[in-house]
Amino acid sequence: MATIKVRRNGPYVVLDDEVTVIDWNGRAYPVKRRPVALCRCGRSSTRRFCDRTHAQAGFTAEETAPVQTRGEDGEEP
Repeated sequence: MATIKVRRNGPYVVLDDEVTVIDWNGRAYPVKRRPVALCRCGRSSTRRFCDRTHAQAGFTAEETAPVQTRGEDGEEP
């Protein structure tokens, strides 16, 4: 199973060697490096992939996943 890490103010990073990025027609994009970093700012010159333009553009996105709390029995809700 692939893990996708959301970088603070940066791309989505897919942490798996077995990743294929396909378009809406089912055609695969060539992937030149691992891990795969997918653009989140929309300004990359290598769209769909990150080229670090977000840093120069001042892109900010600091959302985080919700914190899960445990019940009195120690189990997740």
